[in-house]
Amino acid sequence: MSLLRSILHTLWMLVTVIPWALIMLVASLWRRGTPLWWMAVRWLGWAVSGARVLLGIQVRVSGRENLPLGETSPAILLVKHQSTFETFLMPTLMPHPLAYVFKKELLYVPFFGWAMGRLDMIHIDRSQRAQAFNKVVAQGKRLLAQGIWIIMFPEGTRTPRGQKGQYKSGGTRLAIETGAPVIPIAVTSAKCWPRKAFIKHPGVVDVSIGKPIPSAGRQPDELMREVEAWIEAEMRRLDPEAYPPAQG
Repeated sequence: MSLLRSILHTLWMLVTVIPWALIMLVASLWRRGTPLWWMAVRWLGWAVSGARVLLGIQVRVSGRENLPLGETSPAILLVKHQSTFETFLMPTLMPHPLAYVFKKELLYVPFFGWAMGRLDMIHIDRSQRAQAFNKVVAQGKRLLAQGIWIIMFPEGTRTPRGQKGQYKSGGTRLAIETGAPVIPIAVTSAKCWPRKAFIKHPGVVDVSIGKPIPSAGRQPDELMREVEAWIEAEMRRLDPEAYPPAQG
């Protein structure tokens, strides 16, 4: 049954993303910025709703009250990365447009990448590390001033359930450069949508939004250690079955 559900959801995403991406590409000729972003979020909402109806994946969110208020209040979201699901889910939960920081090769993905290239995102060339970070800072300052939040996955890649990747300090470096607070977010998506797996399973994905952590006067590595400690402790609270008991 899980295989059949997964096939149906994949077909649902394919048959909806192609026409919607074409509509977005045409609309981008005269509509950009925030209006185009919310057009994109509509399709992401269909993907998440499809996961609920076809895959039986429910979402439970806590900590919404920790999100900053105000149209231009800045924030940098640092999110646990276990599967593709949270890349679809996060924009549907947030009251602000989001700018993902991603490798430029994703722009070449047919339809999805083409539409994404018309949005206010930060795409980088990972082969040019110094220039890439300077670009992230320059674009990040501009986008944050417009009320667009930056979202990054500090582990860099999807990690299997119950495991921890290496937390890189790019997100906290950006926060310190821009003066924006960081918001740690824990997500248990691998319970239902495992890393690099085609077959998904019904269940509940928990999203826990932490309190904003000020970046002023902090060091990038020290700030990232605080983010890492909060996220990993929260992951153990939300999904204790995935982690071995502490040795004592």
